[in-house]
Amino acid sequence: MSSLAWIDYDEAERQRAQRIMALFQERETRDELGLGSIRDSIADHLFPGTSTIQTRLRYMLFIPWLFQMLEGSTTGPDQLATDARALENRLANALKAGGESNGIIGRDAGADLQRLPSSVYWAGLGTWGIRLFPGSTDSLFSSMRHLQRSRSLIRESEEVASEAQALQIWTPSLPPRPKELLESARFQLTLDEAQFIIDRLVAHQPHSLLAFLARRGGGEADCDTIWEHPYLADFPDGARTLVEHGAMFSSVMQGASLLYNLLLSQLREKSDWIEKYQSRLADWRAVLDMPAIRAWSLDAFWQAIDHPAHRIRPAAKRFVSEWLALLLSDGVGDGRLTPAARLVQDRERRLKTNQSRFANRAVRDRWTGASGVEALTFRWAQAKSHLRDLANAE
Repeated sequence: MSSLAWIDYDEAERQRAQRIMALFQERETRDELGLGSIRDSIADHLFPGTSTIQTRLRYMLFIPWLFQMLEGSTTGPDQLATDARALENRLANALKAGGESNGIIGRDAGADLQRLPSSVYWAGLGTWGIRLFPGSTDSLFSSMRHLQRSRSLIRESEEVASEAQALQIWTPSLPPRPKELLESARFQLTLDEAQFIIDRLVAHQPHSLLAFLARRGGGEADCDTIWEHPYLADFPDGARTLVEHGAMFSSVMQGASLLYNLLLSQLREKSDWIEKYQSRLADWRAVLDMPAIRAWSLDAFWQAIDHPAHRIRPAAKRFVSEWLALLLSDGVGDGRLTPAARLVQDRERRLKTNQSRFANRAVRDRWTGASGVEALTFRWAQAKSHLRDLANAE
């Protein structure tokens, strides 16, 4: 039986490594104050398998379909990687031929595309149970010849059938590939494809808010944050609690990011930047719900967001706790010598050491005036886009 088995992977470590690599590629993951593990824990609870660089939902089917075209090949791993890249480039052209314009990965880059769609969606395909193979794309290409040899040994018996199932790359229920996929393609899902994705989410991420909204139909919600969703009161208790915690964390910690940008603006002596961030900090203070913040339990927060794929370091917890304590006691001022300013500067120095913008003038002078200033939304924009694609299936 071992001769038919895939290479043994530590799934948790593999997912962690893929997530780290994905973060290096994403534009919206600036994490100057080391809050990324907290942000991603919440996002992965609510919207597992999503990423800030995903565009349209049908890529969750495009990638398996393209890779299925390679399964009969007997070429080596390097050639398989080259062939896969060519197929992904052809898909971009097919989408343009089909009349699509927005959301095409590689629309302008063409053959020079650095971030292939497969790299953007690979982790999500595994999280949703569409991809059964447990390794990376490179691992798959290296295993392809083994797959061909193993399949040739399969006989009609229960034992072998179970081994054959273990060799599946994709779930057997994957919808059929359109015949004209590489000539003309659209992002619109068919009803059968939409139902397949909903079934995968319900089966593999049953407690996620994404699965709830996919099944319920949440694609018509036009709100910028998940805590503004019209169905909020109907969310499952656990998801609603997590959303409320996320809203509080986003509100409280945005002030630290704004102060960070203000302090750097003051060091750069950029009067227009200083004025902008002073105004934004004033606006932030004005909308804080201080009674709700006083009632917020950090202990309950840490317990609710705990996620096996993310390790939140004690220093990050301590920073959040100290920031919250300052907010509840002295408030957050604009000056460079306030306790809040010292807390933010110390945090960034410890994280970046000799690359700290507060300690290294050359690094600071390259700063362009904005780093992580927007409120955290925990990938709701991507989830909302995917839900809209489900709702618009025909």
